[in-house]
Amino acid sequence: MPFAPGNIIFTFTSLWTFATFGGFLLSLLFIEVGEKPDIGVVEVAIGSIAIALPQGCLLKEPIFCIRWILSSLLGWSIITFIGIGAVGWIVPSTQILPLRILSGAIYGALGGLGIGLAQWLAIPQPVAWRWIFVSSASWAVALPVGSVFGMILRHLTQLFFGEVMGLAITWLLVGILTGMNAHKLRA
Repeated sequence: MPFAPGNIIFTFTSLWTFATFGGFLLSLLFIEVGEKPDIGVVEVAIGSIAIALPQGCLLKEPIFCIRWILSSLLGWSIITFIGIGAVGWIVPSTQILPLRILSGAIYGALGGLGIGLAQWLAIPQPVAWRWIFVSSASWAVALPVGSVFGMILRHLTQLFFGEVMGLAITWLLVGILTGMNAHKLRA
């Protein structure tokens, strides 16, 4: 049964979410999640490629795909190098709920801004400026939500795996929130 034109956005958002979340799961093979705020640039570079590659495959042109991967690699590397950190792979050390929410929103917004600015280099210019806002806002929402869920799951299970599940929730939300706008990148 063919999809109706109204479902194209939903279908692309679903694919984008799957690509983003699947890329995160793949990145876990290469990156050790922990409480340390300074995961190395090399690990983050590998993780960013694991995420940007499936995302890039959803974009229309092969050149755009390559530019997307390279700009994502650049963005993640820069925010890690300047000290914002690998926001999608580190867990806050604090167990104080308001601090987790506040730091998640701040680091999420800054990290998303850095990623969005770098990816802006790969995006066709008529829609590029919006992507910076979408990336920053998506991370500002997703990181504190995932962090809170991670803290709760860790408290309930007494396992660090709860924090990893919180990061998975973060990436799932980022995939959904950015995916609702990523279809415009194909235009």
